[in-house]
Amino acid sequence: MLFHSVSLDEVREEVAAAYKPHRLDMDADKGLDARMHSLSLGQVKFNRLKYGANVRIDPKHLEQFYLIQMPVCGRADIISGEHHIALDANLASVLNPTDPLSMWWSGDCDMLMFRIERDAVERACGQQLGRPLGAPLSFKSELSWRANPIWSNMMLYLTQLLAECPSATDQVLIRHQLEQLVINTLLAIQTHSYTDAMNQPGQTLAPRYVKRVEEYIEEHASEALTPGQLAELAGVSIRTLYAGFHDFRQTSPMEHLRQIRLKKVKAALEQQAVSVTDAALSWGFTHMGRFSREYQKVFGEKPSDTRRRCQG
Repeated sequence: MLFHSVSLDEVREEVAAAYKPHRLDMDADKGLDARMHSLSLGQVKFNRLKYGANVRIDPKHLEQFYLIQMPVCGRADIISGEHHIALDANLASVLNPTDPLSMWWSGDCDMLMFRIERDAVERACGQQLGRPLGAPLSFKSELSWRANPIWSNMMLYLTQLLAECPSATDQVLIRHQLEQLVINTLLAIQTHSYTDAMNQPGQTLAPRYVKRVEEYIEEHASEALTPGQLAELAGVSIRTLYAGFHDFRQTSPMEHLRQIRLKKVKAALEQQAVSVTDAALSWGFTHMGRFSREYQKVFGEKPSDTRRRCQG
């Protein structure tokens, strides 16, 4: 057990450590009897949480992870972006990092939960597609977790394994296999923004010139690059270069460059004592308003929030 507490402040602090800082309020002044179990599967955390009282939870945005909530019993009302999901013992929620989020849990709500790191899910999706993602990965918010035979059998396998052999996850290879099982099962059974692309039959590999330009952009993103330069490097016309990126990457070379530069800005804000303006300018973003909107669309938070979260 990770914790057991009747103190609202202590519960808020413990849950925040497992997920992220959030607002936690009770509908009444008493009754809280919270307990949480947690198991790490690498980039996936398998948790069980019960508050023991009606509570309201406001994390705003999840930012760095996807969250799957599966009630064993009780109810929960979830407002995620434009979606309202009424959870019960048969209906789960799949919550995206970039969607605004607020929740209400009933006092008898006992929840199984997967916290899955955003980078791990997006990397797995990109590996299946054979290309980097050009836009955030977003899942359908409702999951019939007991009715879906693939998901329910995965849960049965996982819970039986952990019950019969609790030390299984001490083995690095087994832990990694379970992590990938959860991530790839989610990508396979839950509709998302790349489902159609993943299900295209007989998808051919991108031409070598597309990969060459991608590699060049990654290594030279700090330089002034033009479509003409990239086409010349690829040994094709600008039209052919754009057609190749459109057909195999669903984006353009310059948009791919912009996405790489956004990631570089994010890395700078997370790792260096630098202002948002300086970080943006150093990677070629001169219109701060447009930059901030693009950044928030991709990463689910404002650049100032990234800086505050990582630099204090």
